[in-house]
Amino acid sequence: MARRPLIWWLGALLLLSPFGTRGDEPRPAPSPVRADVVLKGGLVVDGTGAPGKRADVAILGERIVAVGSFKVVPGAKVIDASRWVVAPGFIDLHTHSDTAILQPKTRPNLNYQAQGVTTIVTGNCGSGPIDVGGFLKEVDKQGAGTNVIHLIPHGSLRQSVLGNAQVKATPEALATMASKVDQAMRQGAWGMSTGLIYVPGMYADTAELVSLAKVVGKRGGIYASHMRDEGTALLDSIDETLTIGREAKLPVHISHLKASGKAAWGLAGKALERIEAARAKGQRVTADQYPYIASSTRLAAMVVPHWARQGNADEFRRIADDPVRGAKLRAEISKELEQRSGGASVRIARYARAPGRVGKNLVEIAAAEQTTPLEVVLDIERNGGAQAISFGMDEAEVRQIMTHDYVATASDGGADVPGGPDKPHPRVYGTFPRKIRYALDDKVITLEQAVRSSSGLPAEILHLRDRGVIREGAYADLVVFDPKTFRDAATFDDSTRYAPGVAYLFVNGVAAIAEGKPRRVLPGRALRLTTDGPSS
Repeated sequence: MARRPLIWWLGALLLLSPFGTRGDEPRPAPSPVRADVVLKGGLVVDGTGAPGKRADVAILGERIVAVGSFKVVPGAKVIDASRWVVAPGFIDLHTHSDTAILQPKTRPNLNYQAQGVTTIVTGNCGSGPIDVGGFLKEVDKQGAGTNVIHLIPHGSLRQSVLGNAQVKATPEALATMASKVDQAMRQGAWGMSTGLIYVPGMYADTAELVSLAKVVGKRGGIYASHMRDEGTALLDSIDETLTIGREAKLPVHISHLKASGKAAWGLAGKALERIEAARAKGQRVTADQYPYIASSTRLAAMVVPHWARQGNADEFRRIADDPVRGAKLRAEISKELEQRSGGASVRIARYARAPGRVGKNLVEIAAAEQTTPLEVVLDIERNGGAQAISFGMDEAEVRQIMTHDYVATASDGGADVPGGPDKPHPRVYGTFPRKIRYALDDKVITLEQAVRSSSGLPAEILHLRDRGVIREGAYADLVVFDPKTFRDAATFDDSTRYAPGVAYLFVNGVAAIAEGKPRRVLPGRALRLTTDGPSS
């Protein structure tokens, strides 16, 4: 009889010992999963960027309790999702829903629910409530159609301390602002935003922003910025943002990354290189983007010099009527209009005083009224101002930016309902399904990349626990959409059309959309950053 090697005897002993397992021994069957709802057989795109795969997803209460193949305890509602994509609910890093999310008509946030959004971020561009605790309590009083995260807005904070004047913050004023930032962070803010093209945020120097950002960083928050310039000085603006991140030692996030205006076309690639160089050195820097070639903000912020924007309409009229200041004002507005095709690239989106001007550009309005674009601007600003849309980006650069794995999807819109003369930017109704269009129709990115940019990546940027991904234990914020029909329907000419294609939307496990129809429920709640980490 041949000798057996020692390793053979060791293997045999292991199989016979109580610690070994024979290959033919039956394994205990997994216990059936207890669930309220099971999404069966959908293409699960989990938000991580991993390839989509067919799987079942079980929801119990507000959590996902199983993903894959499993048996279910009888009694669960089973939904055949085999024709659909099952993805994490989308997270919009940049909205201006601060007021609308508390109002009865817009609290359900149907225009975002129809886009697959389950969480929005408010307090952007340096504007919004600075009483973070009070704002979040108001959200929780009745709930909302989506979850709500809030940033402390630097511009509104500065205004509360220093007004709108072009002044440098004194040490005392800076200490007051820092105290308010710390209080806001303790009340649940996720960071601080700036709007450095707007009065009064634009009057803050880099040192002021670093000082306040340090307070945010110590509480685990982020710094999100509408930078000083998105045009020809784009690279300088990125450099300032990176400096703030390095000196304050916190993550920085660039809001609505773009190269705006024809004079700036060609800078997007260089901007991306600056960001990537910083990331390669270990700096935490990310960005977001709305996938359109037009931006939108107040008409005044586009073409009126900052020194004429510090007061109300009465103050503007005094400036315009003054022989010296009025002449200077007209010259500076005219120069800005020249950079915007004489006003042809600027369209009025919202102007209650003269709804007939809505949907028309400044040149069209001037021709109809037998005047000039300059006089149209002056008249609008004399009467309280208007919201406008500016066509200024290059489509090729829009596509280039979205291919980068640190660029999230974000709308820069707000909760809205159709009706009335307003024609807001179509991003308000179409941002997220438009990103799916770029993936499935135009093949600029993959479906998995489009979903991650709208869910998993925003969650990573915010350090948001248990949302933005599909996995066992995560919150049941889910969108189930038809890949054949989930596209943006809103256009610049017809901008308040809900996106079709969402079959189901779950917010904290509650169906906000079921069988393609909104249920007008308010399952969303305020999400707070705490000293122990994100609280959801």
